[in-house]
Formats: sequence, C-alpha cells, structure tokens
Amino acid sequence: MKGRLGLAKISFLGLSLMSATAATPPLHFDQDTVGFANMTVFEYQNGIAHLRRGESAKQKRYTRRCFVLCRTTMQFKKFARFDPHAPPLDDGDLAKRIRQVTCRAAWRDPLRDEQRVVFPGYANLRQLSKARGFVLQRNIGYGWPTYWRLGNARTFFEPGTGYQERTHEKLTAVLNRGDLFVGFLTTLPHLRINHAVLFYAMEAGPTGIDRYLVYDPNHPEGPRHLWWSQREHSFEYEKDWDFVGGRVRVYQIYGMPLQ
Repeated sequence: MKGRLGLAKISFLGLSLMSATAATPPLHFDQDTVGFANMTVFEYQNGIAHLRRGESAKQKRYTRRCFVLCRTTMQFKKFARFDPHAPPLDDGDLAKRIRQVTCRAAWRDPLRDEQRVVFPGYANLRQLSKARGFVLQRNIGYGWPTYWRLGNARTFFEPGTGYQERTHEKLTAVLNRGDLFVGFLTTLPHLRINHAVLFYAMEAGPTGIDRYLVYDPNHPEGPRHLWWSQREHSFEYEKDWDFVGGRVRVYQIYGMPLQ
C-alpha cells in the first residue's frame, strides 16, 4: 500500500512539473509571422547587391531588422496570445503590450496561456502586423545593435565544418522538441549574405538531405527552404532575388544569453 502511495505521489509530482512549463505551440506561417518585410539597404539583381540610385535611394524603408523580426516572431509565439472578439487597443496601450512581450528574453520557456500578454482585436500576429505595422515597428527594437552582438564573433573564430555539424545536430534537436531556432546565415569573409531566419519545421527530403522550413523577414509572402547536406557537411539556402543561392554557415542566436 505504501509503495502504491509513493508511486502515486511521484506520478502527481511529475505531472505538476510537466504542466508548470508550457510548450511552444506549432508555428503556422500565414498566422504567426510578421506581415511586412524587412527591406534591403541595397538593390539586388540575381542575388548581387547594387547601390540604390535615384528615387529608390530617397525612399524611407524599414531596413536592417531581420534579427529583430525573427526575435519578435519567436517572442510572440512564446509569450503572447490574441483575442479577436475584444475591441482593439489604442496606439499607446498597444505599444505597452508589445514591449511587455519583447522585453522577455527570447530563450526563456514559453508562458502558459493564462500568463501570456493578450492582444485584443486581432486573431494572430500576421493580422496585427498588417493592421498596426507602424506601432509594431516602433516598439520591437532597433536594427543597429545586432551588428555588435557578442555572438557574432563566432563567425570569425568558428568557421569550420565541425561547428556546422554541431549546429545541425542542435537545430534538429530543437525542432524535434517543438521549439524554434533563429539562425544567423553568413558567407563571411565573402559578403553574399549576412542575414537571420527563423527555423520552424522540418520536411521530408531526398536521402542524405535534411530540409528545413524557415521564416525569412525579407520574404513575408511565404516560407523559404534551407537544407543540410550530409555528404557536404554544410548548409545551403535557396536562391532568390536577394541571394545567389548555395552554401551558407549557420549560427544559432537567441538560444541563450550572449549568443
């Protein structure tokens, strides 16, 4: 009898600990990502950057925010919820709630539903960002501090294949447990790409290829694909107007302090 009571207590304690930490809900691209784009500083032709000229150079654009938008998307997925049946907030109150979400470190555990910051008047982040994009842009942070992050030093001191293999293992483990992974993509010392994307799912691929779905802030219209080649021991990113396509190095960011 005592043994059964002891097992019951252990089981109850285990269930309590499991319920104390919420899981990150699955990310749905058309609902849980930002609806406006991180615009590029340069113009691109077939992935090659060129200086903007004429009227294009004079236009005010929302730029250098790829890190910020990936971080914000992850924070909203972990710490916010939406109530489309309630009236929306005015700009001042909305700004306060946005900052309540983005002031929490992105690597912290997700909040339970009753603890999350509520955004009335909208069904999801995509809807909010399309309707109130200016308020969101003004309250999720500047782009320039990302250039000075301590974790960026890894791009110089950890350029080798071994680090990329460990990153691939970590990426797969993070996604398998249902979490999100923000990756810094670079080709340094070449300047083909220095960019951040949010990995949120894996999909079936050919033998020897691990395929990932990513949210790319430059492309809010749909998910992009990035893959790992077991034969080449490297990541590759798909070609688009702002990247020539091919091999990149990936470094996790926002997974822990100072990363």
